[in-house]
Amino acid sequence: MLLRLSYLAVSSVFAFMRLLPMSDVDKGIKILTLRHQLAVLQRQIDRPRVTAADRAFLAALLHRLPRPRLRQLHLIVSPDTILRWHRDLIRRHADASRRKRPGRLPTCRAIQALVLRLAHENAGWGYRRIHGELIVLGIKVAPSTVWEILRAHGIEPAPERDRQTWATFLRSQAHAILACDFFTATTLNGASVYVFAVIEHANRRVRILGVTTHPTAAWVIQAARNMVMDLQDAGATVAHLVRDRDSKYTRAFDAVFAAEGIEVVTTGIRIPRMNSIMERWVQTCRRELLDRTLIWNQSHLLHALREFESFYNGHRPHRTLHSAAPLRPVPDPITEPDRVDHLEVHRRDRLGGVLHEYAHAG
Repeated sequence: MLLRLSYLAVSSVFAFMRLLPMSDVDKGIKILTLRHQLAVLQRQIDRPRVTAADRAFLAALLHRLPRPRLRQLHLIVSPDTILRWHRDLIRRHADASRRKRPGRLPTCRAIQALVLRLAHENAGWGYRRIHGELIVLGIKVAPSTVWEILRAHGIEPAPERDRQTWATFLRSQAHAILACDFFTATTLNGASVYVFAVIEHANRRVRILGVTTHPTAAWVIQAARNMVMDLQDAGATVAHLVRDRDSKYTRAFDAVFAAEGIEVVTTGIRIPRMNSIMERWVQTCRRELLDRTLIWNQSHLLHALREFESFYNGHRPHRTLHSAAPLRPVPDPITEPDRVDHLEVHRRDRLGGVLHEYAHAG
């Protein structure tokens, strides 16, 4: 709009300069000709289109003329419209100058980041509670400032955020949760072999409890007892066991864990997300091992699963653990330039090259 307004002003100045050498008679003839052409165009066009730049230019050019003189001109709009355009132009100019006035300084980014952190880490805290915590930390801000920061970042009020979802429950209780599940593997002769595995939510450690072609109640109970003994030997503190509603889990199976003070939590019907960590591991096992290996028989399957269990717990990185393995922490980063330029990394193959492990030589 500003560029068009400048163009109209410059073109009008040059048009005015062209009128200077003309006589009064020539000017009168030209004005009458333009008025007649304007009258012809007004009969053909019901409502002409006027842009914002045209409005500003006409309002600035004609606002000094009195109303009677405006009514004598042959304009494409009424004189009242011209005056209204001029009032709008003055009001926008006043609003722009008012916005330029200095106001309260914006809140620094560190305080904004701290407010957002408190809101994300404490779903039940409203802006008043967050403001109180900031005062305790010696940060003086207004409660309305905290409210504005939360609103600007799309954070809902505390009653809307303070809802206990299944994912939130699993994250908060991960150190005391186990998850178990059955899945099947197919051998070369087409037989289905059942695999029983359990995973710890906190460190993602996996235990293969056994494989069988006929998962009877006695076999499942014995596998549960073996798992309880392994947990006791490892010193793990478990409070919940997540399982689905498979008929293989009998009351005697639940009684084994109840005797150790472990509560059995059953998932909903056809809701695999409630046991998502176990389901994710089963998918990983299929994609990285079973889909790439021909299983001869039950013994071969158990051997392959034991190798994958060792690989998964001792070497494979996990995003949840910040690229660490369940039984191996992340090593210190290499800071010596000489070692970076001469890296000697060896590969160890497992299961005939299905699984690869990389480590520094020596």
